[in-house]
Amino acid sequence: MQNSEITRLFEELADLLEIQGENPFRIRAYRNAARTLGDLPESVSQIVADTTRQLEDLPGIGKDLAAKIQTIVTTGTLPQLEELRSVVPAGVVEMLRVPGLGPKKAAALFQQLQVTSLAELKTQCESGAVAKLKGFGAKTAQSILEGLAHLEQAGQRLYLAEVEPLAEELLAHLRRVPGVTRVEAAGSFRRRRETVGDLDLLALASDSAGVMQALAGHPAVEKVLQQGETKQRVRLKLGLEMDLRVVPAESYGAALQYFTGSKDHNIVVRQRAIERGLKLNEYGLFRGETRECGATEEEVYAAVGLPWIAPELREARREFDWAISGSLPTLIEPGDLKGDLHMHTTATDGAGTIREMIEAALARGLKYIAITDHSQRVSMANGLDAGRLRKHWAEIETIRADYPHIHVLKGIECDILEDATLDLPDDVLAEAEWVLAVLHYGLKQPAAQITRRLMTAIENPHVDAIGHLTGRLIGKRPAAEMDLPAVLQGMAQQGKWLEINAHPARLDADDLTVAQARELGIPVVINSDAHSVQGFEVLKYGVYQARRGGLSAADVMNTLAWGEFHRRLQRRRRADH
Repeated sequence: MQNSEITRLFEELADLLEIQGENPFRIRAYRNAARTLGDLPESVSQIVADTTRQLEDLPGIGKDLAAKIQTIVTTGTLPQLEELRSVVPAGVVEMLRVPGLGPKKAAALFQQLQVTSLAELKTQCESGAVAKLKGFGAKTAQSILEGLAHLEQAGQRLYLAEVEPLAEELLAHLRRVPGVTRVEAAGSFRRRRETVGDLDLLALASDSAGVMQALAGHPAVEKVLQQGETKQRVRLKLGLEMDLRVVPAESYGAALQYFTGSKDHNIVVRQRAIERGLKLNEYGLFRGETRECGATEEEVYAAVGLPWIAPELREARREFDWAISGSLPTLIEPGDLKGDLHMHTTATDGAGTIREMIEAALARGLKYIAITDHSQRVSMANGLDAGRLRKHWAEIETIRADYPHIHVLKGIECDILEDATLDLPDDVLAEAEWVLAVLHYGLKQPAAQITRRLMTAIENPHVDAIGHLTGRLIGKRPAAEMDLPAVLQGMAQQGKWLEINAHPARLDADDLTVAQARELGIPVVINSDAHSVQGFEVLKYGVYQARRGGLSAADVMNTLAWGEFHRRLQRRRRADH
C-alpha cells in the first residue's frame, strides 16, 4: 500500500469524526498523521515490514496511531473507518467541498433533512427547505447553490503551468495601478507546488479601494465575491478563487511570510517566536504590545534566529535543520540550465524536425541537447525499431555537422517492457550517445514487478538515466507502485541519473523523490520532454520541482558546461562497463 493511500484514509477518518462532532484533538492527531505519512520519502509498508524499525519513531506517531497504521498496511482498511462509513454516507463528506459549508452545517443537513449527496443538497436548497433550517437562512441557501454551481470548476486544482501566466499578468496589472508600490503572490503558488487550488496576492498601496477596483475590472475576473476595506475575494474565469489583501508597509513582510505558508512551516516559525518571548502573526512580530519588526520577511526570520528561507522549501521538511546548521542550499535557477536531454521529432510523435528542434534549442541559448525519439513499443507514437532508429541516428549525425555552436547527442527514449526487458537489444543501445529508460505501459502491475522492471534498466550498462520514474499524470493517472527506496538505492549504486520531467502534467520525479535522491547523491537531469519547438518553455517547471527538492545547480548535471557534462557522462559510462 502506498503512503498516499494511507494518507487518504486518515484524512477521511478525520473528516468523518469532525462531522460527528468528536474530540478536536483526536481529529487534529489524525490530520497530522496524514501529513507526516504524506511527506515521508520512504514507504510506510517497508517500515512496517522491517522488524528493526518502529513507526513510533516518526514525528507525531504514538502507540495508538502506529497500531492503526499497522492495521491499514496489513488489511488495507481500518475497522473504525468502516464503522464511521456505515453511519455517515460518502455524500455527506463530499458536502465539505462546498465553499463555506463546514462540518457542523453538513451534519445538520444530514441529520435534519437527510441530505446524502450534492444533488440532494441542491434540491433542498431550491425547495426552500435549507433556508428554513436554524442557523442557515435564505442567504446561506443561495450561497450554497452558488458554491454548487461552481464547485467542479472552482474546486479543481490546476497545474502550476496553467495558473502562472495569469498570475503574472494580474501582478503586472496591479503593479501599474497608481499608488501601488508592491504586489506579490503568496500561498502554494509562491511555493511552486505542482498544482494550485487558489491564489493569494498581497499589495502595498496608498489607496486600497483603487487597487481593488483595478482587480475587479480586469477581464480575467468573473465575479467579485466579497470586498471589505482591505480584503477582496474574486472568482477568476480560469476557475480559481483569488484573495487580494492590502497590507500596511510595517506588516508586509510578516503577512507575506504568513500567507505563503505552508501551515506546518509557519507552526515551527511561530513556536520559535514563542520560545523567544515573542508573538508572530500576519501583522508583525510583537513583544507584548510592541511591534519588533514585520516590514520584511528577512527581519522576521532573523528575529527567530533563522536566515531567510526560500518559499519552495517551506514545507517543514529539512529546511529548519539546514537553516540552523548554516547549510541551506543555494537553489538552482532556471537560467542555470545549459542542456536538455529529452525531446522528440517528426521521426515519432514530435511536431518539429531534427533541424527545427536544434534551432529552437539554440534560440533558447542551450549548448547541448539529446534527441530521444520513442522506441518501437510506443506504436501509437510511431516508435522506432532498430533499423529505423539507426537511419534516424545517421540523419542526426549529418544534420548536427551544420550546427557547430550546439552539441547534439544521438539518443533514445527506450521503453522498459512489461516482462522486465528493454525494448531494444544491447547492441543497438550500445551505439546510442544517450539512453533514457522509461515506463509507458503496464503501470498497474504489482509493485514487485514494476520494481523488477526498473531494476532491469538500472542494471543495464547502456542506460544513462531513468525518465519520468513513476509514469504518473497529475490528477489523471496515479504513480506506478514500486519499492522506491530499493529503486533509488539501485540508481545510486549503479551510478544512474534521475530525470525530472518538466512537463506540467508529469513533474516526475516529484519533490519528495527528488529530495531523497539528493540525500543519496543521485545526479539529476531536468528535461523538457519537448514534442515541438515550443516545448522547451516548460523547463522552468522542472527547475521549480528541483528547488522544492532542495537541489542546487551542482546537483543537476545539465547545468554543467558541455565539456564537463560530457566528461561526467563518459565517466559514468566507463564505470558501467
